[in-house]
Amino acid sequence: MKLKFAAAIVAAVALVFGGSAAAQAAGYVAQGPSVTIVEGDSIAMTFTGFEANTPSTASAPDEVAFASLRAATASTPTDGSGSVTYTVTSDIPGTYTITVTAGQLVATGTLTVIPVDECADAADPCRAAADAGSGGLPGTGYELPLLFLWIGLGALALGGAFVFVLRTVRRARIDG
Repeated sequence: MKLKFAAAIVAAVALVFGGSAAAQAAGYVAQGPSVTIVEGDSIAMTFTGFEANTPSTASAPDEVAFASLRAATASTPTDGSGSVTYTVTSDIPGTYTITVTAGQLVATGTLTVIPVDECADAADPCRAAADAGSGGLPGTGYELPLLFLWIGLGALALGGAFVFVLRTVRRARIDG
C-alpha cells in the first residue's frame, strides 16, 4: 500500500513539474533552400522559420545580386508565416552562401550557378537540375532548332507533292 501511495506522489510531482519543462521551447532554427541555376538566370529563394512580420536583411557575395536591387544586400520584412523570399541572380559560375537575418535568427541558403556551356542541351542533367531548382517544370523533351523543323516539314511536303504527281501521271497513262 505504501508503495502505491509513493508511486502516486512521484507521478503527481512529475506531472506538476514535468509539464513546465515541456513548455520550454528550444531555440528556433531558420532554414534556407539549396538551389541550382544556370548563369544569368534568376531564382526566388524562400527562407523560413523566422518570427512573423520581422524585418530581415539578406547578404551575399559580390558575385550574387538580388534581382530587385542588383546589390549584394537587400532588406524585406517576413510575412505572417515567418518566411521571406529574395530573388537572386548571378553571371559567375560557382557555389555561394546567401545569409538572411531576421531578429536574432539567421538562416543560410546555398546557390549553385552552372555555366551555360555545360548546359547547352535541355536533356543535360544540370539543366534539369536548374529547372527543378527554379520552381518550374524540368525540361524533359528535346528542343529541336526551328530550322530543322522547317527542313523536315519542307521534305514532308515535297514528298507528298511527289506522290501526288506520280499518281496523276500514272492515271494519265492508264486513261491515255
